[in-house]
Formats: sequence, structure tokens, C-alpha cells
Amino acid sequence: MCPAGDDPEVTELYDLRVSVEKIDGRSVCGLRVGDHFELTESSRLRIPDGRHFCVYALQAVLPLLPAKQRELAPGDWMAKDSMIACPDPDERLIMRVERIGKRAIPTGDLT
Repeated sequence: MCPAGDDPEVTELYDLRVSVEKIDGRSVCGLRVGDHFELTESSRLRIPDGRHFCVYALQAVLPLLPAKQRELAPGDWMAKDSMIACPDPDERLIMRVERIGKRAIPTGDLT
């Protein structure tokens, strides 16, 4: 059996956690340092029960997540950069994207 990385029928993707790293302004949306969501199984967004995540902060980070889910070249800036700023200038909220696991998903199951 060949490893998933060599199997065209399997795609390896990282599960991600996006966490509020710091807030240097006032948190208008109610997020706190440590609030987070996870992106797992390619497209499943999970927010802990009883918590929320601001849609404006979410829209700032969403375009970068597909790249962070994949293996990147060592010199690629996305491999090194994991901090994203919310667009609200009053909040000055910074989020961190981290890889929390890797899974092999049948390529046919991906959209």
C-alpha cells in the first residue's frame, strides 16, 4: 500500500484551528483572546458550544485557509506566516492559524 501522498485517490489535508491571539483595541464583536474555531475534514467549520465568531473576522481569514490546509513548499510565505488581522480598525484583533492534525481524505469525497 502506498502512502497517501503518493496515491492520486487520496488527498492529505491539515485540520486547522483559528484562534484570537490578541486584541489591542476594544472588542466590538465580543470576541476574547483564546476564542477559536476549527476547520476539519476539508470543509467543516466548528465553533465551541456557547461561543461565536465574528463574521468580519471570519471573512478576513477564510481566503487563506485552503492554502494552509495543504502541504506548502518550504520557502512559501504561507508556510511561515500564520497571523491574520481582522479588518475592524477599532479592534486591532489578531488571529493565529495553526495546523492541528493531518488526515487523508478520499479525493472523490472532496468538492
